[in-house]
Amino acid sequence: MLESRRRNSGRALSSLLSLALLVGGACGPNPEQDNANTASPNGDNTPGSTEVTDPGSEVLAPSSPEEVAAVPYPEAEEAQEAPATPDADAPAAVEAPATTEENLGTTAQAAVSLRTVAAWETLFLNRWNSEHTSSFLPKSKSLDSWQFYDLAYGVDGNTAMYRATGKTQYMDRALLYVNNMVNNAKSSKLLPRSQFKDGYMGWASARSDTVGQEVPLFESYCWRYVTRMLRTIRETPALYNNSNYKSQYDKLLAFTEKNMFEKWNKRGANSYLYRVNTHMASHWAYIAMDLSLMTTDATKKATYMTVFNNINRDMPNNTSSLRGQLQTSPVNASAYFWAAEWGSKKRPGQDVAHGNGVMAYLVEAHDAGMEWTDADMRKFVVTLNNVIWPSAKKYSMYVDGTGSGTGWFNDGLMKLGRYNATLQQRLESHSVGQNTQFYGNAALNAKLLSQGSAL
Repeated sequence: MLESRRRNSGRALSSLLSLALLVGGACGPNPEQDNANTASPNGDNTPGSTEVTDPGSEVLAPSSPEEVAAVPYPEAEEAQEAPATPDADAPAAVEAPATTEENLGTTAQAAVSLRTVAAWETLFLNRWNSEHTSSFLPKSKSLDSWQFYDLAYGVDGNTAMYRATGKTQYMDRALLYVNNMVNNAKSSKLLPRSQFKDGYMGWASARSDTVGQEVPLFESYCWRYVTRMLRTIRETPALYNNSNYKSQYDKLLAFTEKNMFEKWNKRGANSYLYRVNTHMASHWAYIAMDLSLMTTDATKKATYMTVFNNINRDMPNNTSSLRGQLQTSPVNASAYFWAAEWGSKKRPGQDVAHGNGVMAYLVEAHDAGMEWTDADMRKFVVTLNNVIWPSAKKYSMYVDGTGSGTGWFNDGLMKLGRYNATLQQRLESHSVGQNTQFYGNAALNAKLLSQGSAL
């Protein structure tokens, strides 16, 4: 489990932490402006950037009507709220692998000075209220499930910042968004154009190609971060033992078990849980994993673990699994390669934009001590640091290093920074995708590294 590794490594790092150099407050590059977005070739829709252009590489055909072009993640104006002055802007010294291409993550460790949690929080707060009012709050009140897609980033960013700082204002905001969604859910029987009409609670999409329908992708893309938020409450005694948070937790967990997991499982697991590609299925592995760690019902736990294990190891309706997709990278023996289509081993493999979704799940599964190992994470670090992102402004479109991508790593790949200080240091000057999700997860990376999470 990650916690035991942190405790052991944390003691070894204590002397380094005490030697951290005192410097001025960290300041990241200017946030990217509103921009065009990358079309999503394989399912989920991911914000992009005009900083790197698409050279016209061939993309995979959509495999379901849910898979369409991306919708922008609104880049809000600078927040009006001034953050509290950090009381420790000094970088924390942590240990990181050397950056040689073939040996990253396996060579002797070297001290690297990193931006602190407090400094990341300052950047986060500069955008926190503006993104809240212009994007996340109205999306959370929407009756349109398509709006929940981008809302996922607000839930994730606030949960990550709570985990990094322990400040309940961030958990409260994440809870506000989730409570708003749940409070606006309606019975499927009352949704005029629902294709199910079965009485489970949910929402209709207002997007042009799925108007009136209940769409599992839109719901699962957001709800993986809802379950991660709930698990944070469950695993934090100060929250779980507080009657205010416990009552919200109980309500939202019950809704999730019935009207998210049970709903789509009963409607057809092969169609709606064991999805047509790696990234869409990974959302359900994430949700099932979190629920398995929270439920007190042995029967439910067994069901959740079945879905979790199937997606990892033995998809019932496909010839592969997430584990089965992984192979040694054709361009770097220390990295991983995988394709989005089950059973495929063909290059160029998974597109990076949707690879984020896979990585968001794998990182959390690793940290929970479930299925995914330190060795796996080291290979994924090399995949990002050397194959996908070989130099500061060069980003590949696919996990084999080909094509010209956007460099948008917010929703998963950047979370690998918690395992490698050199990668985390690169993220400090990364100019793509700077928003509260980016800053929240960067802060969490810094917190975990300071506790000894480097591999």
